[in-house]
Amino acid sequence: MDIFKTFRGHVDDALTAVLSAGLDTSAVSVEVPRDASHGDIATNAALVLAKQAGMKSRELAEALAAHLGRVEGVAAVDIAGPGFLNLRLADGVWHDVLVEALAAGSDYGRSDIGNGRPVNVEYVSANPTGPLHVGHSRGAVFGDALASLLAHVGYDVTREYYLNDAGAQVEVLARSTYLRYREALGVDIGKIPSGFYPGEYLIPVGEALAVRDGERWRDATEEDWLGVCREAALTAMISEIQDDLAVLGIHMDRFSSERALVAAGRVDQVLEVLDRRGLLYIGVLQPPKGKQPDEDWEARPQTLFKATDFSDDVDRPLRKANGEWTYFATDIAYHLDKLARGYEDMIDVWGADHGGYVKRVAAAVNAVSEGRANLDVKICQMVNLLDGGEPVKMSKRAGTFVTLRDVVDAVGKDVVRFIMLTRRNDAALDFDYAKVTEKSRDNPVFYVQYAHARICSVLRNAAEAGLDAGAANLALVSHPDEIALIRNLAGWPRLLEAAAQAHEPHRLAFYLYDLAAAFHALWNRGNDEPEMRFLIDDDPALSRARLDLLAGVKLVIASGLGVMGITALEEMR
Repeated sequence: MDIFKTFRGHVDDALTAVLSAGLDTSAVSVEVPRDASHGDIATNAALVLAKQAGMKSRELAEALAAHLGRVEGVAAVDIAGPGFLNLRLADGVWHDVLVEALAAGSDYGRSDIGNGRPVNVEYVSANPTGPLHVGHSRGAVFGDALASLLAHVGYDVTREYYLNDAGAQVEVLARSTYLRYREALGVDIGKIPSGFYPGEYLIPVGEALAVRDGERWRDATEEDWLGVCREAALTAMISEIQDDLAVLGIHMDRFSSERALVAAGRVDQVLEVLDRRGLLYIGVLQPPKGKQPDEDWEARPQTLFKATDFSDDVDRPLRKANGEWTYFATDIAYHLDKLARGYEDMIDVWGADHGGYVKRVAAAVNAVSEGRANLDVKICQMVNLLDGGEPVKMSKRAGTFVTLRDVVDAVGKDVVRFIMLTRRNDAALDFDYAKVTEKSRDNPVFYVQYAHARICSVLRNAAEAGLDAGAANLALVSHPDEIALIRNLAGWPRLLEAAAQAHEPHRLAFYLYDLAAAFHALWNRGNDEPEMRFLIDDDPALSRARLDLLAGVKLVIASGLGVMGITALEEMR
């Protein structure tokens, strides 16, 4: 039951009774009042429709109030200011919400607003040249939680990783692997040359190659060994990436390869599509800002895409003067491939260093799809890794950065996943080892999991006393704090849909923290006021009613944590 949809229906019925048909009601909202003292449900219907209806907003509000006041469960309707309507609901309405939530169980809050529409969520997509670092963990968690959230409200979601397995960085990876291969054969390779990957993670790759092929490539030419080392390194790195993601509970539905796209002629197809639509030309770009034509920049004719026709700042090169594709060309090919696979809704999750790339890719997707595709690029800002306020700089194994695995091993999957969602994706995030392992309300993951564990403890104690949740007289749940807790639960379906439509999974973390805070406050009140405890020795009827309330809180916390990919703990250890 989504009480806000229910009351939107009541508002629509009142509008139909009061006004003539044909008015545009798209701007009408049914919301929680900003000030809780104003009531339970607020609508702006009179304000936004008065002009269309040819009435004064206050006059229209009075007419709507008369109809809404007759709706079952509405205790009072107040008119505020120029025409806001604030509705106060009887406790029985909230009791009905709790009954329906308990009946729905883990399906409470699920919806079908996605209507099975395919959506592709591409995230992480780090170059397969080494282990994932802590920064990748933010995009990984964000993308995975968003994918789960979209699936929860009815979309057909594909989780995808795009492998940039072509280009100069992969060649460097191959050469770095060859050094480790020679090292495994006993050759003194000295200091790792500048520009190579220095981390120890390539040592086992070189050793495995030495075991498999012996000295076959030791004195061979680069032309002979480059492809062999590239394949060995890519296979090992992709496997390691999959293992790293698995420790975070992430499993991709598809890995797409840049090299495979190029080999299949997908980039040529991009040029054909754009050329057929008159969107390519041979031209010379202006020098970058701060550069002069006589400096280290040369004006050269290139194949350019008319990106400015699609709101980009400048036209963009697709083929270099030497005939090679640009990275942008292969990125267009990748998005065209998604479109060919049936995805008109695409969400790309990128790191902070890709912010300047959004306009050009959006322009290209608009062009190749002829406006059919919806691309939403979500930028995940930096993660500042700290320990007691002091920066944590690098991992011995990676050589230059802290790996995702280092962080998960230190604090656990659940902590990493929750903390990565405690800020909007476009805001920087501090991840402090000391703070994220505190057992206090300042540590949100502990605070939420503790709420769930506390409820499980109460339910176990109740079962031992012969009391079970279910079929209780909920009219006994009447204290304002108890009703407020149910109102909080009533907002869960709406929160899920709103977060999914906005592509903002962090809203779940905020909601669960607030729900946990409301529960803990009620628990603490019981410590001070014995009559407010959940289990009353001489009042089994009231105890059962409160157990139903706790069961509702428990199922919503468990559901929310499940969407976020986090374990709902039954005991805190």
